[in-house]
Amino acid sequence: MKIGIIQASSQSEKNDLIYRAAIKHNKNAEIINFGCFPNDKTSYSYIEISILAGLLLNSGSVDLIITGCSSGQGMMLALNSIPGVLCGYVPTPKDAFLFARINNGNAVSLPLGEDYTWVGEENMEETIKTILTEQFGSGYPESEAARKLKDTELLKKIRKESQKTIKETFDSLDKELREKLLSKKDVIGYIEKHNRNDQIAEILYQPQAE
Repeated sequence: MKIGIIQASSQSEKNDLIYRAAIKHNKNAEIINFGCFPNDKTSYSYIEISILAGLLLNSGSVDLIITGCSSGQGMMLALNSIPGVLCGYVPTPKDAFLFARINNGNAVSLPLGEDYTWVGEENMEETIKTILTEQFGSGYPESEAARKLKDTELLKKIRKESQKTIKETFDSLDKELREKLLSKKDVIGYIEKHNRNDQIAEILYQPQAE
């Protein structure tokens, strides 16, 4: 399993906190840190990061994204607007537990603008630990597991049928934004090496429409 860490530039100082927690509680997954980092020359909004995260997931380059913004809500909403992404808002370990077991998504968003005293850092670490150690799609509670997982699969089907493709979505963006996103070389370079999606290849290698 490959897990990508990426968050908005406004919370770049929290990147190391997320990464260290993920490495500490990693259970045989590969952790790839895409930033954003405090010393980056280019800033990325939570909306721009959601698109990059969507490219990572749709390409098959990573299996799960751990991300966030100041509230965590904006990133969650933005990611859920991207085809092929099902993101949960996970401010606590309990939320992470329920999202993993019941909703079985591929992205989680943390509220990174909270006042992270030592208790706040402990909560974040326990939340990330839960994300990394819970069995996604196992259902909860046991007596309702089958029904809840069936509902989750129906939700994914409805979302897939009601959304554009990832290429249609990317092509609908203005040229300046497309170029900015494709210039984030750590993300794009990783996708180029690991991509398994023809639509993503078209985004990366074909001239973009004006």
